[in-house]
Amino acid sequence: MFISRKSLSRSVHDEHQEQPELVETQGGNLCTSVTVWRKSLIVTCKGFTVIDSNGNLVYRVDTYVGGRPMELVLMDGSGKPILTMRRSTNLRLVGTWLIYGGEVGEFCTSEKPVFYVKKSINILNANSNVLAYVYRRSSDKRYAYVIEGSYSHRSCKVLDETKRVVAEIRPKDALKRGISLGLEVFVLIVQAGFDPGYAMGLVLLLDQMFS
Repeated sequence: MFISRKSLSRSVHDEHQEQPELVETQGGNLCTSVTVWRKSLIVTCKGFTVIDSNGNLVYRVDTYVGGRPMELVLMDGSGKPILTMRRSTNLRLVGTWLIYGGEVGEFCTSEKPVFYVKKSINILNANSNVLAYVYRRSSDKRYAYVIEGSYSHRSCKVLDETKRVVAEIRPKDALKRGISLGLEVFVLIVQAGFDPGYAMGLVLLLDQMFS
């Protein structure tokens, strides 16, 4: 059983995968902007539904288990897995999620993660604004990206090593039938050159870490 998508968009096309399109900002930069709904289209699941500015379904997450899942799968609009995220069971990597490309088998040991995302522990970090660090390898001392802000307020930025913002989460100011959409609906803005799929994967992990 599915929830009607008309509450967020006038039309969503499932027949083919829609890629989020690049748009030009007021500053002349190219970026991708999508609306993220913190709800699965399947009534019996928890998850996320992501649509672009044209109302096309571009990403979805449907989680059948309750509580704190050990694995999340980000799918495109047609249901094809594009990222698999797993909690690390290694004691050296406590608080870390591993991001793999595509779908990964349950007992797969040959696939190497694309990224390691580690939750920041404020008691050990002088900068309490930092939410998480993203590493390319588990042995790296220097992060590839850092996530700052407040996920509970849906106000976060992903910055690269040069402190350039590559992705941003913002609240969505909108009313639906006189009811505020609140924190369940927000905007993800991704700068050109950074993969929107990976950006959405980071959103999913922030939700697990800070919800």
